[in-house]
Amino acid sequence: MATIAPRLMHAAPLLALSLAVTLAGCAGLPDERLAAEALKRGDTSIAEQNYRQLAELGYTDAQVGLADLQVAGGTPQDLEKAERTYRLALDESPRAKARLGKLLASKVDASPAERREAGELLNDAFTAGEQSSLLPLVMLYLQYPQDFPGMNVQQRISTWRQQGHTQADLAQILLYRTQGDYDQHLGEIEQICQGLIAEAEVCYVELATVYQKQGQADKQKALLQRLMAGYRSAVVTPQRVDAVAQVLADAELGKPDEGKAQELLEAIAPAYPAAWVSLARLLYDYPGLGDIETMMSYLDNGRAAALPRAELLLGRLYYEGKLVPQDPHKAEEHLRKAAPSEPSANYFLGQLYIRGYLGDIYPQKALDHLLSAARNGQINADFALAQMYSQGKGVIPDPVNAFVFSQLALPKNTPQATELASLVEQQLQPAQRTRAEQLLREERQVRGNVLQAQTSLQAQNQ
Repeated sequence: MATIAPRLMHAAPLLALSLAVTLAGCAGLPDERLAAEALKRGDTSIAEQNYRQLAELGYTDAQVGLADLQVAGGTPQDLEKAERTYRLALDESPRAKARLGKLLASKVDASPAERREAGELLNDAFTAGEQSSLLPLVMLYLQYPQDFPGMNVQQRISTWRQQGHTQADLAQILLYRTQGDYDQHLGEIEQICQGLIAEAEVCYVELATVYQKQGQADKQKALLQRLMAGYRSAVVTPQRVDAVAQVLADAELGKPDEGKAQELLEAIAPAYPAAWVSLARLLYDYPGLGDIETMMSYLDNGRAAALPRAELLLGRLYYEGKLVPQDPHKAEEHLRKAAPSEPSANYFLGQLYIRGYLGDIYPQKALDHLLSAARNGQINADFALAQMYSQGKGVIPDPVNAFVFSQLALPKNTPQATELASLVEQQLQPAQRTRAEQLLREERQVRGNVLQAQTSLQAQNQ
């Protein structure tokens, strides 16, 4: 008996802790279940409070949950905190490896070492069963081939497909999009997505694209019926319905069906405010679908839901002055609200400032906004920057910078872009060329070679 009592005394704190965790929530103690329920209600404060306390006690799932909330914060400081928090859980959680890998892979200023670490983390997580890691891993290989020398992406995808990983089939479609030979594989893409549509929502978008390109009206009709049946039964998200509507309205994919796109968007708009903005954009592209009053009412609904895309389109309307009277000051007001999350808004702001629409030219503001837009994929901003530096619009002419941005604008593939790039290159002195080419390499590195990676399959980055 003498040996039992000390053991019981030693076990008492552990029993107390166990009991406390069991009764969590009853007396204000941290509880992962309460955190999850708070997230469902949109109460991130309560969720973070519970996750943080459990994370400090060493609970791996809570550390991942806390880091996810920090990522959602979106500021550089939040992302740094998230990275540190994910690292606390790496040894015990494949999910933490997957999330950290995605975070490092998405960093705009990531170093080659960070990208290689991201590749290792995503690969390890996928091997451990985190299927959602595969597509971000493939995108990393495609975006930064210089960091993964010798990597044969097609070969790896083929191996994964042979092993029966469904995400590898989606990765194959991503590769086709990136390589530019999507149209040569429409039959295979249709076959892949017909088999995966029940488990991969993105296949609605891919099949809609295939049928639009092929002009398969009957197949498209059947697909849309299945899409809306899935939406009504909460199997398909409204985001996916919106994405399919964009496909139907895209004249570059085939004969557009803007009327059907409008029908889809009107069906989801009351419960999905982002669809109001998509409806407004549809009327912008196809004025025959409704008048300006209808468009403005759609935008009012979008703005009431605090959607930056609504501010962007409204700002663009006032900038262009086609459907409403031109008003540069109103344009600036709405575009500035959209600019933090909408690259196009920065492009239009840059044009406002460099063209003197506000009464004077503001070259530094123009440069800041155009560069932000360009680094977020707005190739028109590269062309505007090239013009700015080559013609000395508000700045001292700079042939080196003009060369950099004129080269980056070449994929715009217009006679104007080609002519400007040729003219700037001819004016470049031999002594300037080495520096210009070095700056071009550095600028491409900053952007991460993401020009072709922005596809609908990115929605699979869970």
